[in-house]
Amino acid sequence: MRRTVYTEDHEAFRRTIRDFLAKEVVPHFDDWTRAGLVPRELYRKLGDLGYFGIEVPEEFGGAGITSFKYQAIVMEESARAGVVLGAAGAHTALALPYLLKFGNDEQKQRWLPGFVSGDTMTALAMTEPGTGSDLAGIRATARLSEDGTHYVLNGAKTFITGGYQADLVVVVARTSPAPEENRRLGLSLLCVDAKSEGYTVGRKLEKIGLRAQDTAELSFTDVRVPVENLLGEEGMAFRYLTHNLVQERLGAGAMSHGTAKAAIRFTTEYVKERLVFGKPVAAFQNTKFVLAECAAEVEALECLLDKALEAFEAGELTSADAAKLKLFATETAGRVTDKCLQLHGGYGYMMEYPIARLYADTRVSRIYGGSSEIMKTIIAKDLGL
Repeated sequence: MRRTVYTEDHEAFRRTIRDFLAKEVVPHFDDWTRAGLVPRELYRKLGDLGYFGIEVPEEFGGAGITSFKYQAIVMEESARAGVVLGAAGAHTALALPYLLKFGNDEQKQRWLPGFVSGDTMTALAMTEPGTGSDLAGIRATARLSEDGTHYVLNGAKTFITGGYQADLVVVVARTSPAPEENRRLGLSLLCVDAKSEGYTVGRKLEKIGLRAQDTAELSFTDVRVPVENLLGEEGMAFRYLTHNLVQERLGAGAMSHGTAKAAIRFTTEYVKERLVFGKPVAAFQNTKFVLAECAAEVEALECLLDKALEAFEAGELTSADAAKLKLFATETAGRVTDKCLQLHGGYGYMMEYPIARLYADTRVSRIYGGSSEIMKTIIAKDLGL
C-alpha cells in the first residue's frame, strides 16, 4: 500500500540521508563496529548536514521544524543500510526533548548551538545498576549546597547510550527524600558537564548488538553542578520523564519497522542468489511462504506506525497507544529478523551478513524504553484491568 504519511519534503530529506549513509557511513561501518563507537567527526558531519538541528528553534541555530517524522526517516534509512549512527539517535530523540521543553532561554542559548553543530554531544542518564524500569527507585543524590549556588551529585548510572563520548549529560537524581506515599516525588534533572571534577566515565560496555553505539557506565563523586544547570523545576523529573516516554516509544516503533523491512529486503536478495540443490533458495515454497508472512506482518506494522506518527503530530498519541505500538513493533521485528536469519542458513549467523547485525541489534528493543512486559501492563491498565 502507498504510504501517505510523508510529504515530498520528507522524501527529499530521505534521499539526502540515504546518500549520506552510502558515502559517509557504510564504507567505514565495519571498522566502527570493531572499535565499539563512531568517530566524533561523524557527529560534526551530521551537524553540518542539519540533522541535529531539525527540531531546534532557528534562534539557536536550528531549522525549527516541530515534526518527529524526520527522525523516523533517519531510523528507517539507517536500518535499510544496515548501520547505526552511533549515539546520534540518543542525542536527538532522548536528550533534546528535555532541553527544548524544560530548558530556559539562557540554557538553550548556552547549549543548543553546540548541540546543533555536533560539537556538544548529549546523553540521558536514568538507569542505575539496581534500577531499570523502576525509575522511582533511583538512588543517585544531588544535595543543594548551603549557599544555594550548586548541587553536590553522587551516584552511578549504567547502560547510558552515548555516555562514553558525551559532553553534556542530563542526569536524573534525587534532590529530596521520597515520601512513603509517593516514591515518584523528589527527583530532578541536572545537566552535568562531562569535564566536571568527580565525573568519571567507566567501562564502555560490550553488547550483543548495536556495537557501534557506545554505551557506558558513569559515576559521580561529589560533582558540583551549578543551580543554573537544573532543568525545569526541582522535584518534577518523574513527570518530565513520563512526558517524553511517548516519543521514545514512538521512536522504538519506527526503528523496529525499519529493521523488519530491511530484514526482508536483505533476505529477498540473498535467497534469489543462494543456490541449494541446484536451484535458488527463493524457489522453495517454504521460502516464499515465510517471506510472505513477514511481508504481511511488516505491512500491518507500517499502518500502525503511520497512524501513530500522525497522532503524535496532532498531539493525540496517548501513553497506551505508544505502548501498543512499541509492543507490536518490537515483537514483530524480533519475529521477522529471526525468520529471515533462518532463511540464510549458517551464513545468517555470520556478522559479515547484514541480517546477523539486524538480528543482534533489534533484540534490545524489547527491553529499552520500557520492556514488553511493562508495555503490556500499561495496555492492560488502559483496558481497566
